Amino acid sequence: MSVKLAPIVLFTYNRLWHVQETIKALKKNEYSEQSNLIIFSDGAKCFEDQSRVNDVRNYIYTIKGFRQVQIIERNSNLGLAKSIVRGVTDIINIFGRIIVIEDDLVTSPYFLRYMNEALTLYAHEEKVASIHGYIYPISKKLPETFFIKGADCLGWATWKRAWALFQEDAQTLLNELKRRRLTKEFDFNGAYRFTRMLKLQTSGKSTSWAIKWYASTFLENRLTLYPGSSLVQHIGNDNTGTNFGARDFLDVDLAREPIKIGGTTIDEDISARYFIEDYLRSIKTPLWRSAIEKAKRALIPN
Repeated sequence: MSVKLAPIVLFTYNRLWHVQETIKALKKNEYSEQSNLIIFSDGAKCFEDQSRVNDVRNYIYTIKGFRQVQIIERNSNLGLAKSIVRGVTDIINIFGRIIVIEDDLVTSPYFLRYMNEALTLYAHEEKVASIHGYIYPISKKLPETFFIKGADCLGWATWKRAWALFQEDAQTLLNELKRRRLTKEFDFNGAYRFTRMLKLQTSGKSTSWAIKWYASTFLENRLTLYPGSSLVQHIGNDNTGTNFGARDFLDVDLAREPIKIGGTTIDEDISARYFIEDYLRSIKTPLWRSAIEKAKRALIPN
């Protein structure tokens, strides 16, 4: 299969060690030297953060090991949600496809291979909205790859045709979920309160972009491809970022061999969905507390 390489888009703020680890892992990937890396550096939200933002910016200008490195500095602080939505929109309108990571994600050496092969294979499959690199540390045996309804946010990729589905207005999404009586399914049969997260958006208590991406694709019956073994590890569970607090229930062992792409039925894998439901129920309380922490932090940019 002839693979078309998508640009890698990295979103950074003020965490130097995290972005160094993210880049270190990316450089070990096949296709890294042939890929364009585009880095968005958000502006400082306060005077106290300026020096750390400067440290990150000084570092990213030294990055080598990619076909081309482009850095886009924000003059003001957009916050994580606006930074991602605007950045993804701008880049995908130019290239038509995109691989997105944040500055607290460490990838397997096979991450870019998986992403680019899947982006190429499913480029014209309207039912497929995105490709995802992370999967929960589920003890049950999962297929090599499988599809789940909706979209996700920890190391992902998509196309312009799918990103066009993104709905900014949380109230519109919430109303439609309720009208079609889909909230139970949206919440993985009550395993996790995703609907509650969307409600936080409507009341201004959260600015998360990810729940809107999930809802937008879910309502359109679109699918996301997941790997049976995780290609992404989240290292932001140390109270330094906007996403999560200090938690270890999302920790995974990264895939040690390539993920084979192709041969997967383009439909939701019900067995895999049940496994995810069971896992979400098993860590429901700590995960929900992390979501509340995330919502609180989201009130303050970055």
